[in-house]
Amino acid sequence: MTRRGIEWLSAAASDPVTCRMRWEDDPRRPLMLPAGQLFDVVSVEQRLGLEAFDQLNRHDLPSGPVMIDHKARRVGFFLSANSRYWFAYFIKREAKRPVDYRYLSSDSVVVVPGPMPLSGDRYEWLRAPIRRPEANPCRPIALATVLGASAELLARVDHYGEKFGLPADAVAAYPEEPVSGA
Repeated sequence: MTRRGIEWLSAAASDPVTCRMRWEDDPRRPLMLPAGQLFDVVSVEQRLGLEAFDQLNRHDLPSGPVMIDHKARRVGFFLSANSRYWFAYFIKREAKRPVDYRYLSSDSVVVVPGPMPLSGDRYEWLRAPIRRPEANPCRPIALATVLGASAELLARVDHYGEKFGLPADAVAAYPEEPVSGA
């Protein structure tokens, strides 16, 4: 994490100076910060979060800081404050099935990793903040779209093999002639 990332993140604390001093003493130290002023956080279970994080990166879609809580097995995606409406609108529109998520905003707190966690720490950054994230209205849309698609992909993977339990069943379902245009 860069100095500007630390300044932005610590600005959310009730006492930013004390927050930065604690991180100077121990850069691995996670701290509890209020959500809703500088950022909101969408928290999802780890498997879905890692798939969505991978898809966001692979397709170079707009996203902000992302953290993981290994013990709780959850991934948190940071959005600009007050993004709830757009995120909720697009997750409902894009997801074929309900997506289980927690939206942390006003009156919520989030435990964030320190600026330099080590691999294996409970809280780690998958993408640390490097500066104050620019407000981008596409970030909640991209996250909602990718979470919906990732949830659908994982559901399909989980059900792989149910229709054709044996390889012979799958082979028997092959069409006799190739489908034209395929």
